[in-house]
Amino acid sequence: MIWTYLLILSVVQGVTEFLPISSSAHLILVRDLFVALGMPMWEGSQADELALDIALHVGSLGAILLYFWRDVAQLFLGLADAVRLRASDNTRLLLLLIVATLPIMVVGFLMKDVVTYMLRSAEIIAWTTIIFGVLLYVADRQPERAEAMEKMSFRQAIVVGLAQCLALIPGVSRSGIAMTAGRLTGLDRPLSARFALLLSLPTIAGAGLLATLDLYRAGDARLTGEALIGGFFAFVAAWIAVALLMKWLRHNSYTPFVAYRLVLGVLLLVLIYVFGWSPSPVAVAT
Repeated sequence: MIWTYLLILSVVQGVTEFLPISSSAHLILVRDLFVALGMPMWEGSQADELALDIALHVGSLGAILLYFWRDVAQLFLGLADAVRLRASDNTRLLLLLIVATLPIMVVGFLMKDVVTYMLRSAEIIAWTTIIFGVLLYVADRQPERAEAMEKMSFRQAIVVGLAQCLALIPGVSRSGIAMTAGRLTGLDRPLSARFALLLSLPTIAGAGLLATLDLYRAGDARLTGEALIGGFFAFVAAWIAVALLMKWLRHNSYTPFVAYRLVLGVLLLVLIYVFGWSPSPVAVAT
């Protein structure tokens, strides 16, 4: 049964990391469902938990690198061009990602304690799941302008980057708010999703690096077999989710994700306000 829990947790993390539906809400539901049913959960030392966190991040990161390998290659070419002080579309793409990433790095550093200890409640996650689902619907009604990512304006990148800072509040969804901001600035649906998912590269890599440093400081720098398997499942789930999302958005809207968020948020509120549901500390802390 512990393997069942690890499999479900890894798949849920891999799928919800990149869809605009909030991973926080799903993870607290999965963990608390196992607690409520009295089913065994994967438990280990602090080092084991860090190892699992690293593996899931690396698995998710690998899926994005594989699916958007052409864009990733452009970023490396842009870096090479920048070193040679040569302007190109590749350099512009790299600068767009840097500009859009800087805000969340600064705000995340300054607000880390507030986010970690004051905002992680199921009630907040329920309301943000609903509110930002509605905002995504409103943004998705905006006219689309199909264009190459390299031709995006720096104003658009800054707006998306600033909006991404809201994802530090659990339930907002990092990918979801980035897609919302992209649509508000006029990006078409595929491009808004593509840019949002590419923005996850530095974010996930940074989170994985911090977790790795914590593991190293703990004096137990290793990855358990369970964590490696979890990372593999997260990789497969994330790749499938991204591939299906990009295929869907070529001809369809974000509306199904909006509807799903509303249903999920209402479900959480009913559980909290009607049935007095109080998620376990482990679930909320995720």
